[in-house]
Amino acid sequence: MKFTRAFSLIIAMVIAPAALAGSNTQSDDTAAIKQKLSDTLSVDVMSLRESPIPGLYEALTNRGVLYISKDGTKLLHGNLYDLDKGMKNLTEAAMSGPRIDMMKPLEKNMLVYKAKNEKHVVTVFTDVDCGYCRKLHNQMDEYNDLGITVRYLAFPRAGIPSANADEMEAVWCAADPLKAMTDAKSGKAVKLAKCDAKIAEQYNLGQTFGINGTPAIVLEDGSLIPGYQPPKDLLRVLDAAAAE
Repeated sequence: MKFTRAFSLIIAMVIAPAALAGSNTQSDDTAAIKQKLSDTLSVDVMSLRESPIPGLYEALTNRGVLYISKDGTKLLHGNLYDLDKGMKNLTEAAMSGPRIDMMKPLEKNMLVYKAKNEKHVVTVFTDVDCGYCRKLHNQMDEYNDLGITVRYLAFPRAGIPSANADEMEAVWCAADPLKAMTDAKSGKAVKLAKCDAKIAEQYNLGQTFGINGTPAIVLEDGSLIPGYQPPKDLLRVLDAAAAE
């Protein structure tokens, strides 16, 4: 009995440092991979975790999701789908939860067109000059009448800095931003204005979400729909998502 206890104690003392060393090695490896991604691609890596594919890490960056081999030598960029789950987009699913949290600091900067009988809330990355953004905005009453509240974040497609970004800042900094947005999307000039609108932060957030065009619609669960959705079609999508 004494021999068995002593033997168990010795085994525990041997295994514990080995396990700790393995953990530290893995930590060192992931830290090195994060640094390599940052140095090579000029991206900020917010998290690095096991991907659904063995042998690959899933890196959540400020330019979307990347997949990298565990030895840090091979990189994949694109969507990963699950054939056994109806072609579920696993890359999109990886971004859904983080998007909700990442939008919260900018909620006070959103331009909100609130529905009276609110059923759903969507966040739309928009540009004052894009045709489909204007089409969506022209139907704002229809979205609101269906119970859809629309929150705008700025995504000037010309980038930061640009005249396009200055135009959007003018909208956000106007005395009546909601009216200024309608004016801008109707082709009317909006008087230039400066304030702490955080247009650059909004644009950078869109890039983190993987957005490269407007409008881009973020649903309540954090999933992203690229492109314009007619009011009734968007309601069907929102109702279906809420029923899951």
